[in-house]
Amino acid sequence: MSSDTIDGETNPNVDTDLDVSTANTMRERAGESRLKIWLLLAANRWYVTAVLALVVFVLFVGLVTVLPPALLPQLSSGDTIETMFSAMIGAIITGVTLVVTIGQLVLSQENGPLGEQRDRMENSMDFREYTEELIGAPSPADPSAFLRNLVDVAEQRAEAVQDGLRDIESDQLQWEIDEFTESLIGNSQTVREQLEGAKFGTFDVLFAALNYNYGWKIYQVERIANDHAEDLGEPEDTLLTELKTALSLFGPAREHVKTLYFEWALVTLSQLILYAAIPALVVAGVMLTVVEGATLPGSTFGIAHITVLIGAAFTITLVPFLLFTSYVLRIVTVAKRTLAIEPLILRDSQR
Repeated sequence: MSSDTIDGETNPNVDTDLDVSTANTMRERAGESRLKIWLLLAANRWYVTAVLALVVFVLFVGLVTVLPPALLPQLSSGDTIETMFSAMIGAIITGVTLVVTIGQLVLSQENGPLGEQRDRMENSMDFREYTEELIGAPSPADPSAFLRNLVDVAEQRAEAVQDGLRDIESDQLQWEIDEFTESLIGNSQTVREQLEGAKFGTFDVLFAALNYNYGWKIYQVERIANDHAEDLGEPEDTLLTELKTALSLFGPAREHVKTLYFEWALVTLSQLILYAAIPALVVAGVMLTVVEGATLPGSTFGIAHITVLIGAAFTITLVPFLLFTSYVLRIVTVAKRTLAIEPLILRDSQR
């Protein structure tokens, strides 16, 4: 019989209203839709760019077709195409230069004199040695395996806490320990499965790390140790301290992986924008040079062919900006969700 029930009824000595456990994923804890998390974080950035491009094309063609004044008379009497695509050429060149410059500024933080590089190396090796002591084996070189080992240690120490505090005669403490450790073990298993096979360079490693709410777990260890200090002896305090140590080490490890991913993503973004800018400039130049109102006569289902052509060309010239948008959406979302490395929860979430 569990410690919080007596003959099938709830034990009145146990306060089950405490928020001790949490859901296993970031989306479930925040109560957000799968579509929002997919768009902001999980989806391949090429897919998001394609979705944004499709939305821009459909809205452009639809609104130009429906809203007055009609496009064809404007093309015959004015310089709409010239004005539109000459402005796009300037915007593409300026935007590409700005994005590449930002990427270079971020990467410049990795450059420095020999002394600074040596300090960086020593700090990294000190952290790896401390991790090696914690896991009892050499620290893996693969980021996903490195995080997975830290999750494994936290899970093992949670099981040790569960076993070590099982004989304490406090129904409330027993209930809190069971709820907390079962939640931690379940979260660890979910994150471990997500880290299996995840490769750095994709977002999978960091996305799995975001699902591990180590800050809340550290707070719960501290709260349990404080609220039940009279029921805990030195062996029990040691078990809780060891669990807290394992959880605390996950924070800087995740932040390091996050920093590396941001730098990787900004380099990739700079490359993709440079690649996308060339066809965008070619399309804008062609539209500016040879396309006019009579270039593509006729219509289908009430939509003028020239409208479709201009809409497609406009969308292609926007691809560098849409790529920038898709990557920055992910980066700023991750940054907002990981502002605090310590046990502080800054946003609405299951607590």
